[in-house]
Amino acid sequence: MKITDWLTANTKTLEAADVPTARLDCLVLLEDLLGKNKASILAHMDVTLHSDQLSTLRTQVEKRAKHVPLAFIRGHTEFYGREFIITENVLEPRPESETIIELLKKINKVTTIIDVGTGSGALAITATLELPAISTHAVDIDPACLEVAQRNSDKHKTSIVLHQGDLLDPISNETLHEAVILANLPYVPNDYALNQAAMNEPRIAIFGGEDGLDLYRRLFEQIDAKSRPSHIFTESLPFQHQVLQSIALQHGYTKITEDDFIQVFTASEQLQA
Repeated sequence: MKITDWLTANTKTLEAADVPTARLDCLVLLEDLLGKNKASILAHMDVTLHSDQLSTLRTQVEKRAKHVPLAFIRGHTEFYGREFIITENVLEPRPESETIIELLKKINKVTTIIDVGTGSGALAITATLELPAISTHAVDIDPACLEVAQRNSDKHKTSIVLHQGDLLDPISNETLHEAVILANLPYVPNDYALNQAAMNEPRIAIFGGEDGLDLYRRLFEQIDAKSRPSHIFTESLPFQHQVLQSIALQHGYTKITEDDFIQVFTASEQLQA
């Protein structure tokens, strides 16, 4: 079968399954299989795909038609211009989270980063690569996530320190003191409607209680009992921002920046200094 025929037929298959990016997804699968970019593939549509290649693509399209995220099928995804290993045990990093890196780079004198709920490690590793002088710690409660984070750390040759535990529990007061926390925690309300692809991702990494903010409440409560970080970056749905600001303020943190899904809080004493 020629590429042009395969692309037409399988685009229709995914469209029939209500996959919104049907043609693009098919082209991405061809890119991975053939090791060529989209422009090259589209310029050589008369190339014949062999039986073993068709078998691989058939399996992948069947999964995508069931709305398995493309990153899980491919085993990797892009974040901040870099490739990261992804498995079904971790949440695929979202483009919205790249804003955290942009805002982090505007903070003066960052020496220590703590990425809470690191998942694939994409945020922690990207922060380390963009700010190579910092010391980076990454925490996750799930050892399967930490395995993926370690693989990505090795892939990108970074030296992040991984900790297994609940939020800030495994972080010492000395490490936490005046550190910057990156907290992209599960924030989707339990009854919030998600698309089919997201429903194939780990629920523990998505849902955050009745209003979605339970883990953020616990994070700020832990901070009360520990040394105070200088800044806390959070990600949540825009309609949650006002409540999250109130939570932060109750624990002595004031919002200084907001951009789309991201809010940045600083300790009140930092503003008075």
